Amino acid sequence: MDASLLEIFALPFMSRALITVAVLAVAAGVVGLCISFRELEFVSDGLVHAVFPGLVVGSALGGVAGVLPGAVVAALLAALLFTVLEWRGGVSSDAAIAVVLTGMFSLGVVIVSRQDGYVSQLQELLFGRLLTVTSTQLWQIVAVAALALVIIALTWRAQLFRAFDPEGFAAAGNRPLATDLWLGAAVALLVVAGVQALGVLMVIALLTVPMATARLVSRRFALLVPIAIGVPLVAGATGLWLAFDWSVVAGVAVSPGAIIVLVLVALYGVAVVAGLVRGKIAGVRAGERA
Repeated sequence: MDASLLEIFALPFMSRALITVAVLAVAAGVVGLCISFRELEFVSDGLVHAVFPGLVVGSALGGVAGVLPGAVVAALLAALLFTVLEWRGGVSSDAAIAVVLTGMFSLGVVIVSRQDGYVSQLQELLFGRLLTVTSTQLWQIVAVAALALVIIALTWRAQLFRAFDPEGFAAAGNRPLATDLWLGAAVALLVVAGVQALGVLMVIALLTVPMATARLVSRRFALLVPIAIGVPLVAGATGLWLAFDWSVVAGVAVSPGAIIVLVLVALYGVAVVAGLVRGKIAGVRAGERA
């Protein structure tokens, strides 16, 4: 292909897409640390799916402008439901999440199926509109992601204390329910920020895969967030370039969000293989010293 990377990302729609991925990468890298240490990956998956009816109702009532308000309402309600059911419902957290997840996702499918042209709308909501993000939507994504980061920053010490020593956290007089609700709200806001661009099915990868990769690459706490931010940045630039190249050169229309997720998963696979090789070498060296 004749166009260079600089020329490709100088195009307004490509630069907005790359900036969108960068903003989401920074926010997901920080919030993802709390998700990973608290082992809340399934909660994040539930929130992503539970946002779906909010997207549908918001889109039906207000078009593109209604997507964000609808998603915010659904995400915060789902985060509240997940936390309350886990604390007060008398059932396991996984069961509570599964009930809410399947119920709200099915509700969204039923609502969207009653509209004309629902197949294309369903596809857009599931896989996102990364290349059609407008300047207004980009600022909305920046604002929502920043709010999620502010929540985590204000509760940072409590989140880490709760993650590493939950019994000690409660014994010290802290309020675990309030801490959980704040974390749920931050995850919900990040889901809202990401779901507009990457879609319901893609945003879960951004919330979980980068930090999982970082924990495979390094055991140093100070490096986890920078690595978790860098991984989706590399995947985003590579995925956007591949999607653009295949579309222009081969005439194949592919979802850039799907390509980005595939690159993310590939980087995770490389980290897994590297970890296995590193463990094998360490075992051999230990055997030689014995």
